Amino acid sequence: MWERLLTILQLDYCDLPTMLSTLSSLLRACALNIDKKNKKAIPVILYILQIVMSFNYFYVYLISMIWYVFVRYPETGDLVSAMVFASLGISSEIGIMKLFYFHLNCEKIRDIVEEYLACDAQVKPGSRFANNIFKKLRVVKKRAIVYWLGIMLNAIFYIATPLIKPGRHMTEDHMVIYGLEPKYETPYFEIGFFISCIGVFFICYAVAHISAFIIIINGYTEAQMTALSEEIIHLRDDATKHYQDTVKYSVFEESYDIKNIIINDYVREHLKFIIKGHAKNINMLSHVEAVLKHCVAIGFLCLILGLLTELLGGLENTFLQLPFALIQVGMDCYTGQKVIDASEVFSAAVYDSKWENFDKSNMQMVLLILLNSQKTMKLSAGGLTTLSFGSLMSILKSTYSAYTTLRTMV
Repeated sequence: MWERLLTILQLDYCDLPTMLSTLSSLLRACALNIDKKNKKAIPVILYILQIVMSFNYFYVYLISMIWYVFVRYPETGDLVSAMVFASLGISSEIGIMKLFYFHLNCEKIRDIVEEYLACDAQVKPGSRFANNIFKKLRVVKKRAIVYWLGIMLNAIFYIATPLIKPGRHMTEDHMVIYGLEPKYETPYFEIGFFISCIGVFFICYAVAHISAFIIIINGYTEAQMTALSEEIIHLRDDATKHYQDTVKYSVFEESYDIKNIIINDYVREHLKFIIKGHAKNINMLSHVEAVLKHCVAIGFLCLILGLLTELLGGLENTFLQLPFALIQVGMDCYTGQKVIDASEVFSAAVYDSKWENFDKSNMQMVLLILLNSQKTMKLSAGGLTTLSFGSLMSILKSTYSAYTTLRTMV
């Protein structure tokens, strides 16, 4: 157990197989197996727990929320309570949708994992390329850990806040669970508080680990593109060094023609490696987008509705719901932006590769890479918008504009 904990927390354990193996073990608690090679059956008890906790979540945060907003609110006229309860249900839907989406597409997720592991297995250990990938993956793992801590600490604060207040308090005092009234009397209070906490833990655990998986998968593409950029920038210098080593240990005398032949042969072989690596990463990212784009699009829709209800309910009442929704979609946009940045860095590196010193055939290969790199690698939300900082800011601005309009009408 302690070895597994060290694997999770220490940045030295940041190679792709280790990180995916760790996540695979943690996701089995959600009755998800993302590792094709792991033939061990998931215990039946975990499936039962998933069904029970899913029903518990839907009863508290969906059924009760719909009942309160459409049945109780028209009777009481308490708009703030209705909006706060609605914000809880809608914001938490981002996570539950990701969980069910992963269950429905589990075989495709396993194919993606297998494809990424096969790509990583082709990287020569100890090479500069491997070292640069490892260096970037340390940053990616740090990113995943910070996100995981953000989600789990948010859940802990959300559950602990009512416990430290004097008197009886639900996880959200504006919330009324259907069939458990009066909510502050025994045993309704104890039952309501317990099932609310179970729902919070269930959704936060699933969200933390599924999103960490997405961060690592997209982060590996970022790492590969960054490492390929370093390879092509140093290609001419590497070829020159290779020529010097060849002449040093060769019986041939140094000459201009031999130098050009040796250097351009070296460049040609490594350009082929870079072309294959670039094409492979484009292909892998397209598979990731094909599987996850609809899931992310639903997350964007839930974020917009969740932010609207949170603003209408008052930030003083939703200060813990707001970061929960923002951090989920915000991290999707952040990882998407990082992929875009890595793609643009690669495109700039191709042009800075000292291609003018190559022979004609190698120049043509560089031109081919340059043309291919002009189409920036990116992820989208259902094909509607690109995952980037710009998209996130547009959503926030549009949501606030809608809020100000609704506020004047209410």
